[in-house]
Amino acid sequence: MQGYIINLNKVKDEDLIVTIISRESLDTLYRFYGARHGTINIGFKIDYEKEESSKSTVSRLKDVIHIGFKWINDYKLLRLWQDFLALFHKHLKDAEELGEFYFELIERASKEWNKQNPKRVAIESYVRLLEHEGRLHTEFNCFLCSGAISGDISLIRAFLPTHKECTHTLSIPKVALQELFNNKSSLFLNDKEVDRLWHVLLEGI
Repeated sequence: MQGYIINLNKVKDEDLIVTIISRESLDTLYRFYGARHGTINIGFKIDYEKEESSKSTVSRLKDVIHIGFKWINDYKLLRLWQDFLALFHKHLKDAEELGEFYFELIERASKEWNKQNPKRVAIESYVRLLEHEGRLHTEFNCFLCSGAISGDISLIRAFLPTHKECTHTLSIPKVALQELFNNKSSLFLNDKEVDRLWHVLLEGI
């Protein structure tokens, strides 16, 4: 099966506990350290097998093949990608059922990551995630004071809308957020606004 590594924890003798989003599930697997093992890291897409263990409740990760991206050797793109993928572990680690949505979301983002500013890809992907989970607030009422927002809008964690006066953070034109929320497009956001939303996204999904 194939999946994306969203978390790594080192244990004894450089063994690893690896968390992977696959199309079917969220897998937490044990990888034994060994000279024949290739390097793996957060954000890598791999083909792998699970082997049940009689000595542990955690299955073993085996027969790992790294499936590279065209942009994998671009350090800046890879660093942003790893920051983005790591967010999914905190968000999904306690999930009991997962479905295909998250795998497909990451798969789509990986194909677009080097075609435009990757922060825009991440932001557009996150809006799709919020909509899927029923957490996208398309009615622009301030999360802090509950009042309607008629002018420019500030966003806080989970892209919750607020008055710029309530948070004293960078505000974004309403038309740009309507385009983002309704059409999943960052077209009307300038680079400064994209950077602001990227930092909001890094606070957690």
